[in-house]
Amino acid sequence: MVVGFKIDFLWYEVGSGDFLHSFFSTISYHLEPGGWGTQYPYLLKHLYSGRLNWKDAPKAINEAEEIRLKLEKFKPSQVIWDIEDLSKQPPWGENISPEITSLANYFVTSDGRDLFDVLVKALQDSYDEKKDIVVEDL
Repeated sequence: MVVGFKIDFLWYEVGSGDFLHSFFSTISYHLEPGGWGTQYPYLLKHLYSGRLNWKDAPKAINEAEEIRLKLEKFKPSQVIWDIEDLSKQPPWGENISPEITSLANYFVTSDGRDLFDVLVKALQDSYDEKKDIVVEDL
């Protein structure tokens, strides 16, 4: 099943639910020493829970941009597939493109786009359209 971000009639494909969970798990594990959502509540508490109010989209964009910069310092091998079970590994293992140089560019959507770019675009569209962004299965 494919998950993505939905804003009214707009759809931004991400990939599997496990893949999106890995994205958020990686952020929390490496950048939130106080626990899930303590540093980045708009993304990891609100959006991860399924919905972010459009009025909070600019704050979430700021969080995403800060996270991307910080994840540049981490190697692709430091990806977290599931924060609740650190023994789990991505289904592709270490077989990744040589173009992936850090966790900042590790996450690529199922249609080949950088997940941070997709996320920021979806958040900006949410704000521009004045419609909440929802995580939804297709």
